[in-house]
Amino acid sequence: MTEQRWVLHVDLDQFIAAVEVLRRPELAGLPVVVGGRGDPTERGVVSTASYEAREFGVGSGMPLRLAARKAPEAVFLPVDREAYDEASAAVMATLRSLEWGGVPVVLEVLGWDEAFLGAGEDHGDLGDPREFAEHIRGRVLEATRLHCSVGIGDNRLRAKIATDFGKPRGVWQLTEDNWVEVMGERPTTALWGIGQKTAKKLAALGIDTVTQLAESDARVLAAELGPTMGPWFHRLGRGVDSSPVDASPWVPRAHGREETFQADLEDWADVAAAVRMLTRKVVEDIDREGRPAARVAIKVRFRPFITVSRSLTLPAPTNDPDLLADAAVSLLDRVEKDRAVRLLGVRLEMTEPAGGY
Repeated sequence: MTEQRWVLHVDLDQFIAAVEVLRRPELAGLPVVVGGRGDPTERGVVSTASYEAREFGVGSGMPLRLAARKAPEAVFLPVDREAYDEASAAVMATLRSLEWGGVPVVLEVLGWDEAFLGAGEDHGDLGDPREFAEHIRGRVLEATRLHCSVGIGDNRLRAKIATDFGKPRGVWQLTEDNWVEVMGERPTTALWGIGQKTAKKLAALGIDTVTQLAESDARVLAAELGPTMGPWFHRLGRGVDSSPVDASPWVPRAHGREETFQADLEDWADVAAAVRMLTRKVVEDIDREGRPAARVAIKVRFRPFITVSRSLTLPAPTNDPDLLADAAVSLLDRVEKDRAVRLLGVRLEMTEPAGGY
């Protein structure tokens, strides 16, 4: 008899807000919103909101000004990436130090605040995964003073989805046995990998729930959504995922920077200068990777909120800041200059690392 394959998904609760509360204990229990420079009168978006702030309807990605209207008593704080990097590193080091079944865990880091854990090779008895999940929660809290939730699944997809049911500070298990019972009548957006745009495409095919997606014709999905994505969405509906927990370090394909301007840029000479400044910052990012840029892209958001993007492939890879800035600015020639600019972004896609991704 084959032993049950377990995957755990660890997700820190309200991570950024929690880190800020640790630094400022007097904020515990208060609505806390982190975003931009911490000034809700400026342009910027919410990076995270504490659970108390979410009760007022504040959510990630929301303009700070709207968040202030929804939660006028909230405490607004600026983003401090270095603090979050440090806290995340402590959490991941704690997870990486764990053993499961007598051998070190396999840890796949997904970002600042989440990771997958799997059992290492030649492990012994894994025991009850719920007990190990609670052990994880205790170790993380002891080492970092941060709370987390843990999802248990018989694959990565189910473990990832299970975590949402366990939040906050809980453990939840989702497997093939309870998949239909738990997920069947939920909207397709409840699936990891399906957003609002895809959900609308599925709805146009008469598919609104997870069960309807699972029972749909994969050939129809392939015809309407593509030969790769269509069958993949069909597998999502059934909770199928065969991908392993992979401890390989994440290698970025690109780096980018964006800036939202407090006053719209009306003069296109100022726009070009801002693009050059952003490009030089991104060049510093790719220099740390040790790989030159092969492709350049810009994003321009006009007033009130219309966004366009343009890109080009370079004649030859380079990390020369002047050449890359010239290339980024040249893309402005492919943009209609009939509105003021409220946001600019520059993205540099790097050459593949040795051995590929």
